[in-house]
Amino acid sequence: MVKSVWGVARTHPRAQTPGDWRSYRRSSYLQAGVPDIGCSREGGIGVELEYIRFEKRDQVAYISLNRPKVLNALNAATIEELEKAFKEAADDDGVRVMVLTGSGDKAFAAGADIAELAGKNAMSGAATAETGQHAFRLLEAMGKPSIAAVNGYALGGGCELAMACTIRIASEKARFGQPEVNLGLIPGYGGTQRLSRLVGKGIALDLILTGRTIDAQEALRIGLVSRVVPQEELMAAVNETAQSLLEKGPIALKAAREAIDRGFEMEFEDGCKLEASLFGLVCATDDMKEGTRAFLEKRKANFKGR
Repeated sequence: MVKSVWGVARTHPRAQTPGDWRSYRRSSYLQAGVPDIGCSREGGIGVELEYIRFEKRDQVAYISLNRPKVLNALNAATIEELEKAFKEAADDDGVRVMVLTGSGDKAFAAGADIAELAGKNAMSGAATAETGQHAFRLLEAMGKPSIAAVNGYALGGGCELAMACTIRIASEKARFGQPEVNLGLIPGYGGTQRLSRLVGKGIALDLILTGRTIDAQEALRIGLVSRVVPQEELMAAVNETAQSLLEKGPIALKAAREAIDRGFEMEFEDGCKLEASLFGLVCATDDMKEGTRAFLEKRKANFKGR
């Protein structure tokens, strides 16, 4: 039985709204049974991070992959550190938006660590894929919007990480691809599933089966990214988007994401029923009362997430 971000079992499209929205206090990663991995809620991540940089500032958690000498390749230790950072951000009520990028000026993340992959067999390969899928699904399903600031190569696992984010903004230097077939592999961190959902089955088959790399403008044309900006303007554009998200009602953002993400997998009529249930839920919130009152009073809303 799968839970939604509202903690309601996905057993029937009508059964989506909890009896009391105030009882919802846990993020979807907990509803899905993700184990505690030792992050401190008050003191930040309880271990030193070697492969990523993690900072919380003004309600935004910034995560930067920090292996520029190897184009921020995603080895097993980096995936583990990412999962810890995602859990820390999900746990922290003071974090409302996440931003992911890559250190240096060449890569967001140029794929998995090939030296590690070379020694995998059927059992260890499947375990590696499941570990990465688990971490990326935590990012995707935590109920807080995330922005990928794609500053260079986003290939293989790097492209998969970007696709797990809510919004993707790319610099003109960004390059995207799923080149795993060139190594006798396939995408393993959710790429076969997310790419087809984002750009359509036909284009996903083209990109995955040919392993070709596309530039930022083609990524924009096919819908893989939502914006392309000059390299020097990337973080300003990302921070502007983060600020825009912070000005919105957090419960409404969570509900809108659920309606889109889960409704995409439903028949149209069932998706509309889900939308109606979530619409009713947000109508019962203090944020809705504040937002409508602020509009009528011609002032800026002060949302509290209640």
